[in-house]
Amino acid sequence: MDLRVPFYICTDAVLALMSLVLAAGVRFGRFTPRGEWDFTTGVKAGAIFVLVALFSSYLMEVYTLPRDSRKRDILATCVQGGCAAFFFLSVVYYLAPELMLGRGVLFFALGFFVLFQFAWYAASGIGARRVPFSKRVLILGSGDLACQLGGLLASQPGRFTLAGYLECQGEGRPVQTVHQKELFGSQVVPRCGDLLQTAGEYKASAIVVALAERRGVLPLQEMMRCKLNGVEVLDAPAFYEMVQGKLLLEEMTPSFIIFSSGFHRSAFAKVYKPAMDVVLALAGLILAAPLFPFIALAIKLDSPGPLLFKQVRVGQGERHFTLYKFRSMRVDAEREGAVWAVRNDARITRVGSFLRNSRIDELPQLYNVLKGDMSFIGPRPERPEFVEDLKRSISYYSKRHTIKPGLTGWAQVRYPYGATVEDAIEKLRYDLYYIKNLSFLLDMEILFETVKVVLFGRGR
Repeated sequence: MDLRVPFYICTDAVLALMSLVLAAGVRFGRFTPRGEWDFTTGVKAGAIFVLVALFSSYLMEVYTLPRDSRKRDILATCVQGGCAAFFFLSVVYYLAPELMLGRGVLFFALGFFVLFQFAWYAASGIGARRVPFSKRVLILGSGDLACQLGGLLASQPGRFTLAGYLECQGEGRPVQTVHQKELFGSQVVPRCGDLLQTAGEYKASAIVVALAERRGVLPLQEMMRCKLNGVEVLDAPAFYEMVQGKLLLEEMTPSFIIFSSGFHRSAFAKVYKPAMDVVLALAGLILAAPLFPFIALAIKLDSPGPLLFKQVRVGQGERHFTLYKFRSMRVDAEREGAVWAVRNDARITRVGSFLRNSRIDELPQLYNVLKGDMSFIGPRPERPEFVEDLKRSISYYSKRHTIKPGLTGWAQVRYPYGATVEDAIEKLRYDLYYIKNLSFLLDMEILFETVKVVLFGRGR
């Protein structure tokens, strides 16, 4: 588990609370700026301030600043988070004025929070990237798969450090490509006794098995000793999943699906997910309803044709259903048959381009969620024509239909717009990761990331 973001959030929660107390002290000389407040109201107001400050920092990506961020970039990001917090708190105080801190306290508190946050991140290592939870990883293997995992490690500074590559007797051919020779070089480490002693010599807290052929090669007894002595042992698919947030399809086997700890629905998921679908769909329709007349008028004035676009999609269990969207293309967009939609598609109307970029065109899918055809969160529903082709060319593609498709999802927020088979493979990696690890916390992360996608126009 990556502990960086929880570590940053906990730290910022303390900073936000300190900022609020200091602001009240500066403004009034006490924590309760309004005499009529009782203790419960004060706690609610303080909790809302802290939660909004944390959410705004998450939204503005304070917690994912690059390792080489300059101090002015850190300050700019912290200020953006403070501005977002002011906006959200203004909305909260409009809806619940009894919780309002008062402009003086609010400005002081947000100002102190931005300064404390910037000072902490700048002082603790640029962007606070020097985190005490980094793992040193020893890769067991020296072939193509080991090379790929080494590249992943290099892309995750702060989370992982490469302790070295350890060749395994009987592994097969040594590294052949020029790229691999350059990558490995002196990073191939010699054995120091058995595997446990070698891991201790190079201070490795985890060993990743990256062998193309394991039969008769794996040092099982040595690996067992490592496991029992506190050294984490992972196979390549598990490590890839942990680092990338998606599955390594090339190394997946039926036994991986059968015996892994995921790919099951807990009793809690069977209860909360349908309930969350109904609540979010109803809330979305109620909030968006005032916009529908203006959207309808804009579509009608922009181009002739129906207001809604209806299309058959593939749902759970590969059952077909009718999906609804606001029309964003010309009526004759598919006169030559079904084709992938691509970015900057010439068939998209002027209003349709805005509707797509803002995701407003997908609001009618909330009706699909209420009907039970879709979930709020899940894999993107595809057309039957594409599904049949993709099932023939991509292993495990049909497994994405074991749950309901979603209005948003892990693949939609993690991968950009795609319109090729290669893009479908990448999205499948994310979809299967979601199916394997489905949980309330993962759904909450997807909802937060969806807000980013809608505000900043990223993803699919």
